[in-house]
Amino acid sequence: MEYVKLGNSGTDVSRICLGMMSFGKPGKENGLFPWAKDFDEAKPIFKKAIDLGINFFDTANIYQMGTSEEVTGKLIKEFGLYRDDIVVNTKVDMVMRPGRPNGGGLSRKEILSEIDKSLKRLQLDYVDLYQIHRLDPHTPMEEIMDALNDVVKSGKARYLGASSMYAWQFEKLQNIAEKHGYTKFITMQNNYNLIYREEEREMIPYCVDSKIGIIPWSPLAGGRTAHPWGTITPRVKIDEVSPMVWGSCDAMDKIVVDNIEKIAKEHGRSMAQESLAWMLSKPFITSPIVGTTSVKHVEEAVSALDIKLTADEIAALEKPYVPHPVLGMF
Repeated sequence: MEYVKLGNSGTDVSRICLGMMSFGKPGKENGLFPWAKDFDEAKPIFKKAIDLGINFFDTANIYQMGTSEEVTGKLIKEFGLYRDDIVVNTKVDMVMRPGRPNGGGLSRKEILSEIDKSLKRLQLDYVDLYQIHRLDPHTPMEEIMDALNDVVKSGKARYLGASSMYAWQFEKLQNIAEKHGYTKFITMQNNYNLIYREEEREMIPYCVDSKIGIIPWSPLAGGRTAHPWGTITPRVKIDEVSPMVWGSCDAMDKIVVDNIEKIAKEHGRSMAQESLAWMLSKPFITSPIVGTTSVKHVEEAVSALDIKLTADEIAALEKPYVPHPVLGMF
């Protein structure tokens, strides 16, 4: 395993982050990811991850309505992981109590309430990285940054991170933090992969210039860049989220995915290995967040670290891409 610093901090994280979204209570009645694996099914996957040196784990309060955090906490306890060795992330913003007042968002009330609930589910005293899952347009930015700063100063989080938004919004939040002496964000978790590269226009250059770590969500685009186009996996049959995120650009994306399949076959690699090797070739990427539902997926992800693509191969993988509508901001 390779380790790098988490953004402009001194904390070491593995170059592959295990996405814990894949774990939790399965079934549509329990959240947006009915294909999630329960604790017993998650154990061998998690064990393989830690055996391969992964120390970076990402979850959120909304994942299977809190049960992802619960399973994450149980797995950490089950394998007796030394707290100072691992880096645990969670998020806040999405609606946790549908139809009820103050059921989601980034108000001071919600942030300070949800961090305590997350810590209880995780069975931890603190999280290493507390992230805003999206930007709440209904709460003043000053209120958001003030509340997040208090979470850090109270010892309930070590660092702050953000997720998909426009670059100008992210810079504005950082400027507010700097003006008031609040804790600033050290990471951006954004939508970035071979079929969605719009982040290369503004967000990624801003993060590079500001020394902000980039930890992309869905580096395999919900599995689209890991399988031949049209492959129907058990997840695809019941996944209603991925089509909402990427389904509007199928005509453009099929060309890219077919190209990945061709190049991967030429080099005797899986499409997942090829796609992740491309992402890991980018010097601005800290650690892609890889969601897995099998031990094989973990092994493939880690093996991509040993693949060093040539400049010609990178260019070939990128060639079919055309501009996309902006996705994943809200």
